[in-house]
Amino acid sequence: MIEIKGEGVTIEEVWQVAGGEAIGDTVPAWRGEHVKLSERARARMRESREYIEKAIAKGEIIYGVNTGFGAFSSVRISEADIEALQRNLIRSHSAGVGEPFSRAETRAIMFLRANTLARGHSGVRPEVVDKIIEFLNHDIVPVIPSQGSVGASGDLAPLAHLALALIGEGEVCAATGTRHKTLEVLEANRIEPLTLKAKEGLSLINGCQVMTAVGLLAARRARNLVLQADLAGAMSLEALRGARTAFDPIIAETRPHPGERKTARNLLLLLGESSDISKSHEDCDRVQDAYSLRCMPAVHGAVKDSLRRAIETLEIEANASTDNPLVFAKEGKVLSCGNFHGEPVALQLDFLAIALAAIGSMSECRISKMINPNFSRLPAFLAVEGGLNSGMMIVQVAAAALVSENKIHTHPASVDSIPTSVDKEDHVSMGTIAARKLRRVVDNLENILSMEMLCSVQALSLLKPLRPAAGVAAVFDRLERYVPLAREDRVFSDDVKTINHHIASGELLTLVAQKVGELEW
Repeated sequence: MIEIKGEGVTIEEVWQVAGGEAIGDTVPAWRGEHVKLSERARARMRESREYIEKAIAKGEIIYGVNTGFGAFSSVRISEADIEALQRNLIRSHSAGVGEPFSRAETRAIMFLRANTLARGHSGVRPEVVDKIIEFLNHDIVPVIPSQGSVGASGDLAPLAHLALALIGEGEVCAATGTRHKTLEVLEANRIEPLTLKAKEGLSLINGCQVMTAVGLLAARRARNLVLQADLAGAMSLEALRGARTAFDPIIAETRPHPGERKTARNLLLLLGESSDISKSHEDCDRVQDAYSLRCMPAVHGAVKDSLRRAIETLEIEANASTDNPLVFAKEGKVLSCGNFHGEPVALQLDFLAIALAAIGSMSECRISKMINPNFSRLPAFLAVEGGLNSGMMIVQVAAAALVSENKIHTHPASVDSIPTSVDKEDHVSMGTIAARKLRRVVDNLENILSMEMLCSVQALSLLKPLRPAAGVAAVFDRLERYVPLAREDRVFSDDVKTINHHIASGELLTLVAQKVGELEW
């Protein structure tokens, strides 16, 4: 059970509520954590709500409470129409299109939306968060289209679809992926729809919880992949009979980026001082390895540093008040502001996508070296009886395609802006587009690393009876059971899927930890 306190949410809690290890499964069995609202947060929300209700009773004009929205902010709404105003807002803003967010992503969105409301700066009743919690704990997941947010004034369209389900309208998604009318599901579970009071519709849709939730789940997967990249690189270095000298700890001391030091340590942990393979080429004529081997500490390390900064920003955002206006009951203020603007998140998501694409590009370089006999001194394309067999020829082509696709996805969404709401909202972040692009880059990177590991398993098999270093050997022995030496061509996409599963599960890192120790990110 995870307590919603309006503070202290971490990437791990978001992962757990979203469904954790079920993420990525085609039809996952739901394993998301249950949640509850803390009593302290409930008290803060009550205090904030009482302040709003007193202000309404005094006849004060408050944006979004008794006025229209956006460019209609100067239109005064009568007290009799306040509830209709909130309901109309949700219906009109439910204008999203495209494929819906996954069930895991939607659960994460709901969790973060509940957490920001629990901070007590939105002036909504605790019953609003209670309703989100009721949906989460019954695994009732709204269908939220993924396109339609510009990432300022909040993730308006997608969050409106979330709120639409809370009031008993729209659709929800079952674990099987089938859609159902929300009201039918609520009736079957004996759950009452939420009736929105003053400001509550606006407070449900103002904020960056969509881009933040999608970004956090992608970053959590990326945290696994930056370590898998070190592992894949070590396997390739052994397969290419590369040197360990570039990972000497004294080198990292001269350029003290944390990620570089950690990566060099990881590689030495995996490779040890030597192996049968390294001893076999002690007197070879190579002076230096290619950059994709020698520069792994610099490149992989820079990505690790970027990832840590991104997670730090996303966790700050997960525990932020992003409504407009914000209610400060103790100070006696209701203040219009711009905390709903997604720029802090958008910039980090864009840069993280760029960073992860760099790891994928370097991975493909190592694949290219392994299939090239001029570099690997192994059969061309790692094919046994080449010509009759094509070996890893098209595995490299597929990896190159994914690397090139990532270059498209890493064009920064945040450099674009387009005025909305008749120029009232004249600068926007495009942060939700950045989050969706990041997710695709992560998907592609996972497959690129799977392809590299497939090629390295083939290459290491060809080097037998020579054995790789202990850390590499532990992974090689495990993967070889599932993707043994291809003496003749087979459907290699099946092998990629198999390795992808081992990467996503974290099983390979567990093997390494048991054999030589844990890798650092």
